[in-house]
Amino acid sequence: MNLPETGRTAEDLLAELARFKEHDLPVRGGQVTSYVYDTGRPEVHEAAARAYFEMLEVNSLDPTAFPSVVEMEKQVVGAVADLLGGGHGIFTSGGTESIMLAVKAARDEAGLDRPNLVLPVTAHPAFHKAAHYLGVEVRQVPVDLATYQVSARAVAEVIDADTVLVVVSAPSYPQGAIDPVEEVAAVAAAAGVRCHVDACVGGWLLPWLREAGAEVPPFDLSVPGVTSLSCDLHKFGYAPKGASVVLFADPGTRRRAYFASAAWPGYTIINATVQSSRSAGSLGGAWATLQSLGRQGYLELGRATLEAETRLRKGIAAIDGLRVLGEPESTLVAFAGDDVDVFTLADEARARGWFLQPQLSYAGIPANLHITVTGVTLAGVESMLSVIAESAEAARRLGPPAVPDGLVELITELDLDALDDATFAELAASVGVDLRPGAGQPRMAVVNAVLDALPAELREAILVRFLSVIYG
Repeated sequence: MNLPETGRTAEDLLAELARFKEHDLPVRGGQVTSYVYDTGRPEVHEAAARAYFEMLEVNSLDPTAFPSVVEMEKQVVGAVADLLGGGHGIFTSGGTESIMLAVKAARDEAGLDRPNLVLPVTAHPAFHKAAHYLGVEVRQVPVDLATYQVSARAVAEVIDADTVLVVVSAPSYPQGAIDPVEEVAAVAAAAGVRCHVDACVGGWLLPWLREAGAEVPPFDLSVPGVTSLSCDLHKFGYAPKGASVVLFADPGTRRRAYFASAAWPGYTIINATVQSSRSAGSLGGAWATLQSLGRQGYLELGRATLEAETRLRKGIAAIDGLRVLGEPESTLVAFAGDDVDVFTLADEARARGWFLQPQLSYAGIPANLHITVTGVTLAGVESMLSVIAESAEAARRLGPPAVPDGLVELITELDLDALDDATFAELAASVGVDLRPGAGQPRMAVVNAVLDALPAELREAILVRFLSVIYG
């Protein structure tokens, strides 16, 4: 039974939490190169944590009951708007929710029976998720395999009378490339279609990189034709998780993102976000982080991040058998291997205490490893390069992971819906994945190699079953 008969002390609970976290990746120090963002400044994270706790029980559902929510959201959204070309915004729980609201607003404003969404193959899957939930067709556009950017001409060829939104990335997550926002926005505007810039990663990074001396093309709401933009503050804003902003050039479009319902006899329902009741803790944490760092703090982090990215990119390119994909215009770096299996390299790096994020091949882009360079990376960039070089050499000796003969073909022919979770767990165990609680960090090279050999639809089905088994 999960619920204890009697209450437990805080000390007891915290001790058990520490046990739960025993096999977690570390959130500080820069050795986990995705998922977490670290300034390297403990006092900033402490201020955010205290503000988060202070606002933890405040409910953002009703801003008339808790005016503190309105004041903080105005300040946070206002800071983002000031940095990114103005607009009218909403504070959300993350990039996926920001994107969901942008797609909803575009769909509702267009009012078409069969709406579609045009986006590059490098656009974040959150757009596919939003389209799935909102009944919008997705039309993918290939990118240039040298620059990893979409072209305005390719986008123009896909837009039709039912297109409600065109998407560009600044930058795209996989290879850190900034799409030609000005050109694509102009094409969308000429067709009478809205254009959304996914700046979830770059929105609170690129302006500081520009001030630090980097060449950053125009990408925000100041660009003609751009009608909405998403910017995550829990990425390069370094706020606690659960903090993003979506901006709309027009206040009327923002109103389309809202939801209201009076068709029941209960309390008034008016929601600015997908969620209704939600803690204001993340808003408090974001507000405190922005206030703690200020312009000078973010500029210093931008300079450090830019220097770390330059050193990392040049260092990886100098390692035998590795090559950086494209010319990253932000601080996201992806690299592939010529005679080095990147999935094996990732396992070897993890064994040495470093997490490099594997990315599967898709649309002509090879399998690769992704690194998000943050404010704390500079202090450990030489150590990271040393680990990558050692891991590459080890991967070269080991060779590609040994996938059991016939396994890919077997999975392709399986009726996954006919398998119960126990049978699927046995299948996972056959490639060395232990899904039992407390099993620790797994070696994933074989799993990634199998997934990489499967079509996208089957990858998705496998991943859904994987999640089902983990949670039981």
